[in-house]
Amino acid sequence: MNAVSPPPGPITNAMTVDIEDYFQVAAFEKCIRREDWSRWPVRVEGNTRRVLELFGRHDVKATFFVLGWVAERFPALVRDIGAAGHEVASHGFGHERLTTISREAFREGIVRTKHLLEDAAGTAVRGYRAPSYSIGPGTLWAHEELRDAGYRYSSSIVPIHHDLYGMPAAPRFAFVSGESGLLEIPVTTVRRWGRNWPCGGGGYFRLLPYALFKRGLRRVNRQERSAGVFYFHPWEVDPTQPRVPGVTLKNRVRHYLNLARTAPRLEQLMRDFRFDRMDRVFLADADAGYPVVSLRDADRHVH
Repeated sequence: MNAVSPPPGPITNAMTVDIEDYFQVAAFEKCIRREDWSRWPVRVEGNTRRVLELFGRHDVKATFFVLGWVAERFPALVRDIGAAGHEVASHGFGHERLTTISREAFREGIVRTKHLLEDAAGTAVRGYRAPSYSIGPGTLWAHEELRDAGYRYSSSIVPIHHDLYGMPAAPRFAFVSGESGLLEIPVTTVRRWGRNWPCGGGGYFRLLPYALFKRGLRRVNRQERSAGVFYFHPWEVDPTQPRVPGVTLKNRVRHYLNLARTAPRLEQLMRDFRFDRMDRVFLADADAGYPVVSLRDADRHVH
């Protein structure tokens, strides 16, 4: 479903980066306590600057969803992201999944982070992405809190089945959340064999053959005439990052496999597709009429 018809010609997709460090990911939360974060070598600044250099070589502008935790420690990094022409957006403060915190704590985090980012970048922050894509059936109140805090859009839903996140019944393309009026821009999936399959980056981009990923995104662009949303993390271009002990086999594979391939694949991706910032890809059409969807009735929604 996509109510906004883009003009003919190549589709411009949204390139996004979730700015968090390797020790902050959900896959390691049972091995690294939040109070022990300070004991681990911080690599997010250097890795993010590598990403900035990568984008610079390909003349790609992107949206950086930055943790308030990072902005508080590296305000110059946030300033440089904005100065390079990228969009600075919010990833919440401390990478807490919405299912693990109260509504009040969420509100405090998004307001605090918005102020930190705006002070550092000198530009308005309009976008938000939930840690681990944790807006789902039980946390839809987040859209109302984001609207009230001054955000214009969220990119926090992935319409697939996953052990950590996912809302399979949600729309696959950008829509206005009926309860809040906030624009929600799901991460890209491709529809095959009666279900949605991931096609928006992250671990799937490292684990699946590049040709398969390319075919899926091309289908979304050419056949469905829709812009895709791609994401990755700075730690994914860092194959020499410290190894965390005590991690399960599944999470070791999920986090470490093919890290050395990420940067070369990103280079190829930016040669094969067009990319720009989230706000320029989606907000320009926000007043043109994205469909209004009540996610509380999402089980009755037809993709």
